[in-house]
Amino acid sequence: MALLHVNFYSDLLELACSMDVILPETVSPRPDGKWPALYLLHGLSDDHTIWQRRTSIERHVAGRNLAVVMPTVQRGFYTDMRHGAPYWTFISEELPALCERLFPIAPERGARFAAGLSMGGYGAFKLGLRRPDRYAAVASLSGVVDVVQSIETLHRHSDAFYADIFGPLETLRGSDDDLCAVASRLIASGAPRPRFYQACGTEDFLYPINVDFYRRFGRALDITWEDGPGTHSWALWDAYIQRVLDWMGF
Repeated sequence: MALLHVNFYSDLLELACSMDVILPETVSPRPDGKWPALYLLHGLSDDHTIWQRRTSIERHVAGRNLAVVMPTVQRGFYTDMRHGAPYWTFISEELPALCERLFPIAPERGARFAAGLSMGGYGAFKLGLRRPDRYAAVASLSGVVDVVQSIETLHRHSDAFYADIFGPLETLRGSDDDLCAVASRLIASGAPRPRFYQACGTEDFLYPINVDFYRRFGRALDITWEDGPGTHSWALWDAYIQRVLDWMGF
């Protein structure tokens, strides 16, 4: 495997950005020489380096014929912030286009995947729910899958922080940043959708929110659900990202 650290300037964000990219060192068996890509997303207090610092992701993807793109969105919740940068447009539009120009990464839906932990789980499901025509499968590990309920029940002390990202709670509810609302609309549309994988530790403070989301949408979205002993911790995420890679078929 080759691990690349890439610094670049985002015209959209008007910021200098960084991402880490893992590329196979062998030749792709595809006629076009390109690889499928997993966009692996970080949590709220992390950045593009965290997955390789806290897990064995390089070892886990070795031999799987897969490129892994690990970007950073600071604390922007993969959202076009009310007061801040347009991180949703960056992660859904600018970043894939850039990576597919810079690296031998396949551009079609069947070769594009996303996964993430906590805030990154929200980001991965958001990509699958809002861009179902562009992703083959998405996975959330201990994800903030219901950000409205999370703010209401767990983070009311951080109202100002979330308001800078999403705006007022009454504006967030039912919007395109509310995954429950987006999931309901996608189900009602009958449009093709990616495969969904959702996992959370039973001792995680986000476990009740994850269970509620799965109970509401698991059957309609055909979500693969897994849980087990564990907290909001890297020990769990290092174990479950291996399950995600197997489930995605690499």
